[in-house]
Amino acid sequence: MKKIIVCLFFLCAVATTLWGRFRVGESKEVRLVAYNVGVFSKYGDDTMPEIAGMMHELGADAVAVCEQDSCNRRHASFQTRNFAEVLGPEWDYRYASAMQWNGGSYGGGVVTDRRINRSFIVELPQCGGYEPRVCVAVETKDYVVAEVHLDHSNDAVRMEQVRLLTDELKRQYGRSRKPVFLCGDLNTLPGGPVIRQLCEDWTVLSEPAPTYPSQNPHSCIDYILALNNHARYEVLGTAVCTEFETADVRETSDHLPVYVDVRIR
Repeated sequence: MKKIIVCLFFLCAVATTLWGRFRVGESKEVRLVAYNVGVFSKYGDDTMPEIAGMMHELGADAVAVCEQDSCNRRHASFQTRNFAEVLGPEWDYRYASAMQWNGGSYGGGVVTDRRINRSFIVELPQCGGYEPRVCVAVETKDYVVAEVHLDHSNDAVRMEQVRLLTDELKRQYGRSRKPVFLCGDLNTLPGGPVIRQLCEDWTVLSEPAPTYPSQNPHSCIDYILALNNHARYEVLGTAVCTEFETADVRETSDHLPVYVDVRIR
């Protein structure tokens, strides 16, 4: 009887170990979207419901949204929070004000269907550029997503902004096994000096198809990248979205959304 009990105990221990190894090795698939939504009013009074419908149709898990108003005279609402609420009660959000504007503020944000455990803002150097810019980063259990909208005036400004945000994200996650994704409107073309500088520390995951302008796209300026740290992930697919059943993407913003599917180990 004692031998049977010992054998059963041994089998249970082996099963527990194997299950633990399976749990540690399991993967998660995530769809990341970068979308400059143009304060939800580029071509209409309020395109938020249409864009939320498009994100559900797309099956997005996290969306980096550039150009967000917050409680100013152009839009009295807190747009990033409202967008998360329209997407559903399980969606979390963070907003970063880049500047005080028109009685409120203007900036960018991230919405995700996973609980945000931590977030922070990186203020980017203006360096004589057109307006202040920030990077807002959110950390969930499985990944980090950082939204950024780089200055559109010139490459010299953008390169300084890229240096600072890269240094900060490397400082916090350079040795991490958690993937870090940078999503947003970089206002720069593939192969240019800003992308070349980014590629020293990041890998471009999104396809270099045109994202701007939405009605006659000819320039790729919206991207999704991953920090070159110790994270294990696999890119499953990527595309710029040109057609939706729920809305006309050419009329919801002057940019097209781009997504990347990743499997996180």
